[in-house]
Amino acid sequence: MNIELTDKEFRRLLDMVYIGNWILNSTRGDDRFEDYDLLQEKLFALCPSNGMRSLVQVWRGHIFPSRAYEDGGIHEAIADYEDAVFYNILAEELARRDLGLEATDPEDFTELSARMEEYLAEFDQNGLNAIQIDI
Repeated sequence: MNIELTDKEFRRLLDMVYIGNWILNSTRGDDRFEDYDLLQEKLFALCPSNGMRSLVQVWRGHIFPSRAYEDGGIHEAIADYEDAVFYNILAEELARRDLGLEATDPEDFTELSARMEEYLAEFDQNGLNAIQIDI
């Protein structure tokens, strides 16, 4: 298979592969999906021949994204995604608790959505500062 990409498209593809591999493997410890690591390595190995040598480093015979790549904003994008997912999940779980909804698919999402929006507005304004847990 051959795919023709501009430099910008190739750079975006690297970002997408890195983010995908991060989501799949960053919490797995030694139980990583190695095929995703190998695909990432295969794509990053193309960087030097495409004028992007600064994006890679070699460690123990393997090619990895360089520190310059990792410090170039990719983790900020991942953190933004993680924050959005965290707050959305938290808002939904709290709304379901408040409304007594245990089923995964309520027939009418209007009430659930409205309650979630209230929580999301609160999180936008105050983050987690207004959260109180009684133990």
